[in-house]
Amino acid sequence: MKWSPQAEAAIKKVPFFIRKKVRKKVEAHAEGKGKKKVEIEDVTSLKKQFLSKGGMEKEVQGYDISTCFGGDGCPNIANSSAAILPDIQAIMEKADILSFLKANVSGGIKFHHEFRVSISDCPNACSRPQIVDIGIIGAVRPVQGENDCTLCSACVEVCPDGAICLDETKEQPVIDQSLCLLCGKCITACPTGTIEEGEKGFRVLLGGRLGRHPRLAMEVPEIQSKPQVLAIIERSLNFYKTHSKNGQRFSKILRSMDQVFP
Repeated sequence: MKWSPQAEAAIKKVPFFIRKKVRKKVEAHAEGKGKKKVEIEDVTSLKKQFLSKGGMEKEVQGYDISTCFGGDGCPNIANSSAAILPDIQAIMEKADILSFLKANVSGGIKFHHEFRVSISDCPNACSRPQIVDIGIIGAVRPVQGENDCTLCSACVEVCPDGAICLDETKEQPVIDQSLCLLCGKCITACPTGTIEEGEKGFRVLLGGRLGRHPRLAMEVPEIQSKPQVLAIIERSLNFYKTHSKNGQRFSKILRSMDQVFP
């Protein structure tokens, strides 16, 4: 659906973490009136509903899962989240966070009470997984294979993190795993297959947040497989529902990884 310039300007003022949800609501509101274009009055009307008493609470779903655009043909994909997304959605539904919030939050629940999961298919992290309750980033570890290296420097030039150099004496690439963000660009760029695909899975980050006291999420060590990611999510949700009082965010009660992984 088309948007007028005024309506577009207004929707950009909505916090990014609920902007997609609000945009869909506005478009549904306009379509309900038989419109083919969203005008500023449509945005204003929905804004009044959200700010009215109990208006926001009716829209809160308890959790939110955001994804990047990797599935739409992005060339930067390290590991696609398409296969794991339905399982994550099923876990979140089963946890019934909305009922938990309604039973534990006084004064009405709001969007910031929702438990947020963000998934990105590569370290570019367009969906901002570092600042939500659980962030998931596609990852693939580059390893040196058996094919001879021609010292073409393609891997060095393509690596955005300076994690690769060439050892001309041994005629092979050297990968600094402490700098590597597991994006897999060097694997794709290597014309000889000297750098191969090793372990593939996901990086998992826990306890990020924005707000008055922002904090970047803490990263779980090592690449996680699909079953491991799902297990981490379930353990995190159990910890959250056990310890959160009156709408405390996961990041507020999570002080160290030892709490979830004793």
